[in-house]
Amino acid sequence: MRNGLHAPHPKEIRTKTNSSMEADSLVLWRRPLITLEYFFRELFILINTGLQRLIAYRVLALTIAVAIIGTAISYYISGPHQQYVHLVVATLAWWGWWVVLGVCSSVGLGTGLHTFLLYLGPHIARVTLAAYECGGLNFPEPPYPNDIICPAEVDPNYAVSIWNIMAKVRVESMMWGIGTALGELPPYFMARAARLSGAGVAELNTDDDSRTGRAKIMVQKLVQRVGFAGILACASVPNPLFDLAGLTCGHFLVPFWTFFGATVIGKAVIKMHLQKMFVIIAFNETLVGQALSWVEKIPYIGPKLEAPLLEFLRNQKARLHKNDSTQIPENQGSVLSNILEKFVLAMVVYFIVSIVNALAQNYSKRVGKKKSKKRE
Repeated sequence: MRNGLHAPHPKEIRTKTNSSMEADSLVLWRRPLITLEYFFRELFILINTGLQRLIAYRVLALTIAVAIIGTAISYYISGPHQQYVHLVVATLAWWGWWVVLGVCSSVGLGTGLHTFLLYLGPHIARVTLAAYECGGLNFPEPPYPNDIICPAEVDPNYAVSIWNIMAKVRVESMMWGIGTALGELPPYFMARAARLSGAGVAELNTDDDSRTGRAKIMVQKLVQRVGFAGILACASVPNPLFDLAGLTCGHFLVPFWTFFGATVIGKAVIKMHLQKMFVIIAFNETLVGQALSWVEKIPYIGPKLEAPLLEFLRNQKARLHKNDSTQIPENQGSVLSNILEKFVLAMVVYFIVSIVNALAQNYSKRVGKKKSKKRE
């Protein structure tokens, strides 16, 4: 006992350290059965907690249930309304797909799936290349947006320009940006709950003197001092440390709409327009041809890389000039497209595995906290 405080017993310190190390070592490739068991237990707890919170807002829960049931009934009952219901459902599903991809990109404190590079960026590039090849942007719907074929006649209102291409992919980009903003909410609520309960957040520790630690301190000070403008500045540029902005806002009890509003404006409006413009400029016809000529000049491997790239571009251009997307041959892929598909699949599998490991470790820490409380 010193200054009226009880010093922790060495055994207690060792117990906490061991439990933390045990939770961090809980991964699929080391302890698969226990990891899967803890994953499903934690998933059940999260679903149960979410349902309880939803039931607490009875009016919102009832509205959502009525909307889902009404849409399902009208979707399957034949009538003149059915085509409009199908159109609305398909549009909402398309928007929801990009929101989910945005959430996956930013959730997990830096371990998220980089869906801009895997999905949104390639979609913008595909629309850009198709626009220059077809000479216009009035792609037939359907099959667009699931597939792109050149229009029979080009509408002058849809002439090829950077602004028209940006307008063509604006909804998808903004939905993805809104999803990334939603993915930043867990750190905010976690830090807010910890502050209200009197606990701290380990990620906000300012003792780290490394370059990353100094960058963390800079982000914290910017958000703490400037407020809305600071959050907007951090969200408007590609920033791997933006999770710290959410943690800082939650820790200092910044109002929810101040944080979320600045994050949505920064990510879904400002940053997305910058990223769109970069991809569109990078994939215009002139720069693509120049990039292929640079690839050819690489010693030894240049010609080997250029051949599959040219084959991939030729196949994509051939697909654009089909009058009916159902007439496109199925075996018209290339080595490059197969490699890209395998890469995307590997990234998705890695993301799923990291989510399973993270939830299992959370449950292990939850059990460790309960045991420590019982000892006390």
